[in-house]
This record gives sequence, C-alpha cells and structure tokens, in this order.
Amino acid sequence: MSNVAERRKTKRVSYVYDSDASGSVEERSPVSKKRKRATGKKKETIDAYFGGQDASEDPMHPLSRHTISNPKPLRQALLKWFDGVHDKRGMPWRKRYDGSLSRELQSQRAYEVWISEIMLQQTQVVTVIPYYNRWMEKYPTIQDLAASDIETVNGLWKGLGYYSRAARLLSGAQKIVKEYDGLFPASAKEMIDNIPGIGRYSAGAISSIAYGHCEPVLDGNVNRLLSRVLALHANPKAKSTLDILWEGAAAMVKDADRPGDINQGLIELGSTVCKVQNPLCKECPLSEHCGAYLATTSRLPAVQDIEELCSICEPVDPSEERGVTRYPMKAERKKAREEVDLVNVIEWRSTFGDRHFVLARRPETGLLAGLYEFPTLPDVQDCSSAAKAKKLGDEVLSSVLEKSPATKSSAGAQEIRVSKTAQIGDVLHVFSHIRKTYTVQWILLEGGDAPPTLNKTYSSPVCSAEPAAKKAKTSKKTKESEKKSGVKTAQEQLQWVAYDEVARANIGTGVMKIWKKICSHWDSEG
Repeated sequence: MSNVAERRKTKRVSYVYDSDASGSVEERSPVSKKRKRATGKKKETIDAYFGGQDASEDPMHPLSRHTISNPKPLRQALLKWFDGVHDKRGMPWRKRYDGSLSRELQSQRAYEVWISEIMLQQTQVVTVIPYYNRWMEKYPTIQDLAASDIETVNGLWKGLGYYSRAARLLSGAQKIVKEYDGLFPASAKEMIDNIPGIGRYSAGAISSIAYGHCEPVLDGNVNRLLSRVLALHANPKAKSTLDILWEGAAAMVKDADRPGDINQGLIELGSTVCKVQNPLCKECPLSEHCGAYLATTSRLPAVQDIEELCSICEPVDPSEERGVTRYPMKAERKKAREEVDLVNVIEWRSTFGDRHFVLARRPETGLLAGLYEFPTLPDVQDCSSAAKAKKLGDEVLSSVLEKSPATKSSAGAQEIRVSKTAQIGDVLHVFSHIRKTYTVQWILLEGGDAPPTLNKTYSSPVCSAEPAAKKAKTSKKTKESEKKSGVKTAQEQLQWVAYDEVARANIGTGVMKIWKKICSHWDSEG
C-alpha cells in the first residue's frame, strides 16, 4: 500500500492551534472521539521530523495546519493594522464602508471598485491611480461608460496593457445598463455568471467592499500571504492547492462584520508587507499566526496525535532559500515562445511633403484586441534576407491597397508608385507568454494628389496565423454581451493616419517602440 493510501486510511482527529502573543499553543479537543497518542517508535519518528532547526522542512505534518479554524484573532490583528494604513497610499477608490447607503449609491461604489480592480490586474497601484482619475473624470457613472464606444475607451486605456479588459468593461457596463437598469448586481454569483470580465476574485472584491457581503478574494497578493500563513508548500497551479487557499480566504470573512475591510487588508498586507522578496515579518500583524514564520523560528507545535497527514505539500528542495520566502512553492515557468513578425510601415508622401501611414485595426479578441498597428505578417518563418522581406512586403501591400502600385520605372508622374523599400532593423517586445521580434520594413509610396484607396475587404493575417490553442479565450457571456451591446466584432479596418497623429492613435507599447525606431532612422538620415 502506498504512503498516500496509508495516510488516507489513518483516522482523522481534530488538531487546531492558535498562538497568542507569547507564542503559546492552545489545543482544542475533539468533540466525540478520543485522541490517539503516538507511542514508541512512531512517536519518536514524528517528533524527530518536527525537532529540526527549521520546521518548514518537515515532510510530515497534519493537514489541519492548512486551515484557519479560528479566524477571530487574525481578523482583529489584521483590521487593527489596516485601519492604520487605510489612507496611506492615497488610492482614490478606497473609501470607508457605509452600510446606510441607498441602493443607487451602493451601485456607484460597486462601479468604482469594479473599475479599480480591473485596472489593478497585472498593474501596480502607482501606475493605476492617474488612469483611474482620468477614467472617472470621463466616465463618472456606469451610464456614462455604457454610452461610450470602444475607440474612446481604448484611447483612455492606452498604456495600461491587456486591452481586452477595457473592451469587457464597456460591454459589461452596457449590459448592466440595459438588463439591470443601471444598478450593479450585488450578488457575487450574479456577477460571475452574467457580467463580462468578472471572475471569482473581482466578484468577491466588489460584493464585499461595495455591498458588505461575506465573499472571499484570492489574488496574487492574498495567495502569497495565505500560502505563508498556512505554511502551504504545494503546486501553486493545482486545484487542490487553490481549493485550500480559497477555503482560507473564505474563513477570514465568514460571518464577519467588515468583510470588505478584511479583504482589502489581506490584499494590502500581501502587497506592502508580505512581499515576494524581503518580506517585513517583524512588521506583520499576522506573524504570530503565520505558519511559515513560526516554522522558521521552530515554534510550530510538535505532533502529539496521529491524524490525517497532509498529502498536498511537496518536499522542500534543500537548495531552496530558508525562511518564509520558500512559500508559496515556486511554479515552473513556461519558457515564452519565440516569434518573429514582419512589420510593414507603409507611407504615402505627397508632392507637397504631406506624410500618411497605414494603420490596421486588430481583431476584437485575442492579443492586443482592437488596437491599431502597422500591417503585420505574424510569426513568419523566414524574412532574414532583404529580398525575402521585400517580397513579403509586396504581398502585404497588394492586400492593403485596392489597386497595386506601379513599379518605380514604369509609373507616370501622377501615378502611385513604390519609390523605396528599406529594412530598418529589429525591435524586441516581450509579452507574458511571447517573446516577439518585430522586423521593421519601411515601404515608401509617392505620386498622386491623395493617398491610394485602401482595400475594404482586407482581412488580417493575424487571425489565421494564431493556432486555436493560442488564441485568447473569450467567454460565452462576453461574446453574447458584445453582440447585444454593439461592441464591434468585425474584421480589422484600415486607415491612413497623418504623421503627427500616429503616436496619438490607439496603438500598443510594441507599436510605439516600432514608431520610435523608424523615426530615429529618419532623423539619422537627415
């Protein structure tokens, strides 16, 4: 029989500990079953496991170590600390909870929390604050947002990244106005089931902070914090690990008087004190309740009972750093895939020196959804030679223009012609899962009194180039909401943009790098 099977057959006996300020341990006796005491060699073995210098290396420990059985002292310590730092970082969306607000004002609070939480995903607080202030100035209510369009929303979002978030905010607002009379749902389940872009974390944050509902949150900061409080050294992506952490988060707010403040306190503590590196354990209000901290100071209680042992935690690698930073267990990071895109900066220059550039709108779903870029061939296999790049560029040009331009030698004075094709160089841009190399090519068109007509049936090569497994997933509720609310889902469009307007267009950071690269090339040419 395997060790795991043996553990599962072992009778479970309640084992709970809460440490007070002096570090003493209080045990709660089981209600109906007598405790089994470990005796003889078995007890010596268990004691040996917990008698080491760093208790976090113990391969045997009770499963109950990873539960919060008595959250009251943790809540009290957390709230006392949070009350003192509530306004410290000047977050405009953070306000004191007021249970006497009308339904309309609660809905307004939910809207404010929603915007802040979506902006804060993958983005630091200091970056979000000015974006949030500009957003609320432009869209002070959910009705104002619902009346907007994706172009304006993307323009306001420019620089925050992960642009699909902005599109889902728009479609979500339009759905709430249309189907909920503009009142933000109060139920976390209702949000998850019906509002685009709202998952379990966002729903818990909105429901608890705006409506005072006892719903848990688990973002990256809370995940790290609870992994340490519960001394959980397990595969961070495994469902069993996430289940334990969600249960811990739920225990913290269950039947609590201030669930929103508890959740904000957990997030704030994880962000500012229980940091990834160099955590400030001496300043942490939960250190006396933290399994990781107590383990590293050898203050975890010795095992005196035979009970269900933990089969979730993975062995600690001896090479891992000691201390609380070994929690949570480090995930194996997938190497970002390498891709090379051929970017064609197509310029038309008039006889008077006016300069215009083709920008193509990306699809409404997937990477950089709805943003503009220079016509691009994604993930090309070979464009290392200038001749190969020029040939591919000619193909792109033919698909972009309604009528193919003449060659330089055969064109008349007023006829659109390709006067120059030049390789500008490479631009590196790293996404979370893709390492992109943009090979930049400049195609200069001259002739005529106006820019050449663009192809109205142009179809982006981006759609066909992305394998199905690699395309960003769009939930059913998001698709349905975008259809009903009028968010554009058509193929990308082409437009000529004046030189001075390119940098102000709705382009992503990678395209801005490309633009700066080619502008630098022109400057060097004089």
